[in-house]
Amino acid sequence: MEELVYKQLNETVYKETLDNGLKVFLLSKPEMAKTFGIFTTNYGSIDQTFTPIGQTEEVTVPEGIAHFLEHKLFEKEDRDVFQDFTKLGASANAFTSFTKTAYLFTATSQIEKNVNILLDFVQDPYFSEASVEKEKGIIAQEIRMYDDQPDWRAFFGTIQSLYHNHPVKVDIAGTVDSIQDITKDDLYTCYETFYHPSNMTLFVAGNFEPQAMMELIRSNQDKKEFPDAPEINRSYPEEPAAVSMKEHSITMPVTTAKAMVGVKENVSGLTGQQLLRNELLSGMILDYYFSRSGIFYEELYQQDLIDDSFQFETELDQHFGFTILGGDTRKPDEMAARVKEMLHELKTERISDEDFLRMKRKKIGQFMRALNSLEFIANQFTHYDTLGVNLFDVVPVIESLTADDADEYLQNWIKEEAISVFQVKPQANA
Repeated sequence: MEELVYKQLNETVYKETLDNGLKVFLLSKPEMAKTFGIFTTNYGSIDQTFTPIGQTEEVTVPEGIAHFLEHKLFEKEDRDVFQDFTKLGASANAFTSFTKTAYLFTATSQIEKNVNILLDFVQDPYFSEASVEKEKGIIAQEIRMYDDQPDWRAFFGTIQSLYHNHPVKVDIAGTVDSIQDITKDDLYTCYETFYHPSNMTLFVAGNFEPQAMMELIRSNQDKKEFPDAPEINRSYPEEPAAVSMKEHSITMPVTTAKAMVGVKENVSGLTGQQLLRNELLSGMILDYYFSRSGIFYEELYQQDLIDDSFQFETELDQHFGFTILGGDTRKPDEMAARVKEMLHELKTERISDEDFLRMKRKKIGQFMRALNSLEFIANQFTHYDTLGVNLFDVVPVIESLTADDADEYLQNWIKEEAISVFQVKPQANA
């Protein structure tokens, strides 16, 4: 077991890669009352086309299958796994993102039993044709529920406007039609390909003794047999740099329109460290100009183009990236046009050394506050590890950034062909 000591943050993470390839990270926090465990596979909604283990031909599985598989792993032949956690006083959950599927629990007692349950249920799949058919109705209901949420439609509508071919444009849960094509055999194919321990990470943070916890995890895994670690071959379609649609809109029963401006990020050839730097720079620049204390936000607000629902985010990955800004507005066309102009104006902006130093201090402060959350640490550590980056290296990377870095980023960031506008407009009778 390796000790990773981060003196600047006063944190120690224990790391071990087990014989079966499973990566385990432990963060002991004896002062905490609770413990959080998350078991993650490097497999998400964008992994639709791949070569199954033991085969030579690529397959493309139905949209939404990673999320469907997440649901089904909780259901066993004789029980629902949620009850196993509840009996121990623990809270369990799971989520699927574009790039990963995660299973998690939070508990204040019987931590060892909860860790064993987490490992055991994820590594013991049970799918039947009858249960798969039943689940289709449940997930179809969930999809329809999200289809009725204007914020969700605005978010995914923007991504769909940005991308021509990449599966990031597909709703993580799939569509009501696509999930009808999922079979028991499809689920086993995806499980056997992506749920091998060598493609997974376990992170446990909280009140426990690390040596004993690592021994418990080793013991759990030693009792199980796994095939040799497979090489996973995934395939993604070619994606042009330009957006799919410059403008697009839908109507919904809302009283106030929503306008979103999306930027299709160029991530081609970027390594984990470069992705991290770009993600940090983007976040700091957006915060500087578009947060409530920013000059662009103030102008938009004074002109009655936005309200306090206005927000922004950047997501960068090895295979896709996007920035989205927007919110509710009574003047969607004017708001979108002005935000686009502001993004282009960034090319000529110059942030002073003094202001950039303040930006860095603010970013470090936000990061340090976030480290008070076990959930944040475990989730983000796992996410960055997949990209080849260590979460606790974020502060040194922020400290290394300069105003010149920001200037260079601003000059190369925004391109007209990479911007799209998506709107949710009120129905005529709404």
